[in-house]
Amino acid sequence: MTKTYYTIPRDVTSEQTIKKSRFIAHLFRISDEADAQAKINQVRAENPKANHNCFAYVLGADDHVQRMSDDGEPVGTAGSPILEVLKTNEIHDVLAVVTRYFGGIKLGAGGLIRAYSGSPAQAIETVGKVQRIKQTRLAVTIDYHNVDALTYYLNQQHLTILNTEYGVNVTVTIAVDTASLTSTKTALTNLLSGQASFKNQGEQFNEVPITPQHNA
Repeated sequence: MTKTYYTIPRDVTSEQTIKKSRFIAHLFRISDEADAQAKINQVRAENPKANHNCFAYVLGADDHVQRMSDDGEPVGTAGSPILEVLKTNEIHDVLAVVTRYFGGIKLGAGGLIRAYSGSPAQAIETVGKVQRIKQTRLAVTIDYHNVDALTYYLNQQHLTILNTEYGVNVTVTIAVDTASLTSTKTALTNLLSGQASFKNQGEQFNEVPITPQHNA
């Protein structure tokens, strides 16, 4: 995975009322098209009296799968605006279903587009976004007298401590962005005057918040 990968940290539901119509945006993380369809069916089952359950979803780090549906709304006024919000926010492997309960007042094409784009946008703002980053688990072995200096540096650089083992020496395992691995080793070597040894313990993907989350 070379491209920057953003997604949502969790599923979320957000609601707004526009001219007496209720628009309920449901955002889901999805793994494949079968998962997306199952969640669309779930929303429909939970909202049997809704007038519309319009949706769009994207799959893959490059959005190689893109699907949308107006579900009875005028063509281009629902599915396409929802899809555009997902793409504009650059989030991947996400399904957005916007449920509408008609309130008796027609919104017109422009009003529908604003409603069907604004609802998922509001949900994304509520839940925030995370970036999936490839990280390396790096074991740093040091003498006891260097523990405080290392811990302070890691905290200052916002490097996550995964584990600490105490024996003849101290081994602190940290998560380092793989792209920054070499520079991090150099910085730690300089910090500790060469009194540190390193061992790579494999790679993993971690999700780091990039936008604040608000109470849903």
